[in-house]
Amino acid sequence: MNDISLTGTMVFLGIIALAVIVILIIVGFKSFFKSKSVGLTEKYADKEWSSPLQARAKYPDVNAFGFSRPIWLFGLSAALLTTIFAFSWTNYAEEIFIPDDALELDEEIEIEPPRTAEPPPPPPPPPPPVIEEVPEEEIEEEEEPVFEDTSIDEETVVEEPEPVIEKEEAPPPPPPPPPPPPKEEEIFKVVEQMPRFPGCENEPGDNKAKEECAKGKMLQYIYKNLKYPAIARENGVEGMCVLQFVVGTDGAVEDVKIVRDIGAGCGTAAELVVNGMNNLPEKWTPGKQRGRPVKVLYTLPVRFKLEG
Repeated sequence: MNDISLTGTMVFLGIIALAVIVILIIVGFKSFFKSKSVGLTEKYADKEWSSPLQARAKYPDVNAFGFSRPIWLFGLSAALLTTIFAFSWTNYAEEIFIPDDALELDEEIEIEPPRTAEPPPPPPPPPPPVIEEVPEEEIEEEEEPVFEDTSIDEETVVEEPEPVIEKEEAPPPPPPPPPPPPKEEEIFKVVEQMPRFPGCENEPGDNKAKEECAKGKMLQYIYKNLKYPAIARENGVEGMCVLQFVVGTDGAVEDVKIVRDIGAGCGTAAELVVNGMNNLPEKWTPGKQRGRPVKVLYTLPVRFKLEG
């Protein structure tokens, strides 16, 4: 019994077959009793039963109790087969083909540095003053000042000038200062705690163990959902595509870019799988630097390899 293993399809077909057999038996018994019941009323019109047990089926020719033993044996066999099916039902784990060294990156691939907010350049210095030499012919000689006698004595009449009232105009209000530019969060490449694929936060162990678990979960997700493009399969295209994306402080995947593409639609297929990470029930665990969540640039190689 330990060697018997049945898939879900086989169990389903077995149950269907058992139900069909039961229906056929019922139909067969119904046809048998119907054919035997013709003319029984006239045959047993003057019959007197010596015991009520003899008349429990009314007519001996169609006595269903005579089939009790075979029906009981059939029911026992059906129950035994159903039990065997239930205990032999085996769930097979889906085999996911993950290429060897799936997360190893070739050395010749240049990794784009993370995009960080750079301060604006300082304004250029003002140009130095230009000193022009004036020709001597254009220099005019200064006239000697003429001094006017402004002294007064007791007989001098001084007239008081009329006061001049000037209207003071209020200066226009200064223009509002321009709004400060939005502050962009810095994007890190390496942090103290790298972001992790969801599904391993409740696993026992330290951050390193959880990171290894997260890498395994991520590989299973990628190669389970990765669709090998038909044109690449037909032409035997194999190789490695490299993608870069940013894991935000909330665990969302942002700014997915194809850094290296082997063509034949492979890069686009890998990009679709990475973008699908935002549709998972859980998001990534964001990276942390000094205990606070930060944006991290993540580089992911995706290998396309034909099986067999």
